Amino acid sequence: MTTEHVDQTVVTEGPASSAGPEPVQPTAGQGQAPAVAPHQTVRTDYQRTTTSPGSPEMIRRVIVFVFGLIQLVIGLRIVLLLLDARTGNALVSGILDVSKVFVGPFEGILNTNALTSGGSTLDVAAVVAFVGWTILELIVIWAVGIFRREPA
Repeated sequence: MTTEHVDQTVVTEGPASSAGPEPVQPTAGQGQAPAVAPHQTVRTDYQRTTTSPGSPEMIRRVIVFVFGLIQLVIGLRIVLLLLDARTGNALVSGILDVSKVFVGPFEGILNTNALTSGGSTLDVAAVVAFVGWTILELIVIWAVGIFRREPA
């Protein structure tokens, strides 16, 4: 994370001090004496601070990434079965095989694992698995958050 801070300060000083030479008074027939403009100084402070996330934050990010991949695979399984994708396709069968590992522990929780209509299948076990993995993710993130130290 990068934080940038720019601070500009304008310092205005009056005309030359009275310790200097006395201004010359205009005499008859001469114009007015030139006015002395105040002196301005602009000071700009530029500060750029770069910090990296701490160890607990990196662990949290890795956990969110891993669980996100699991949820993505399960979501693809649900969509592919709903659309009656051809299991003869290598990509479809690969996604279904990988997702079976994550859906397997949740099969049998409900009386019905799948609802079929025509060629489409609603994999109820996959929906339960999606919810279950999300709850597990929240629990793990909460557990990691306990050990997270907030800056003082």
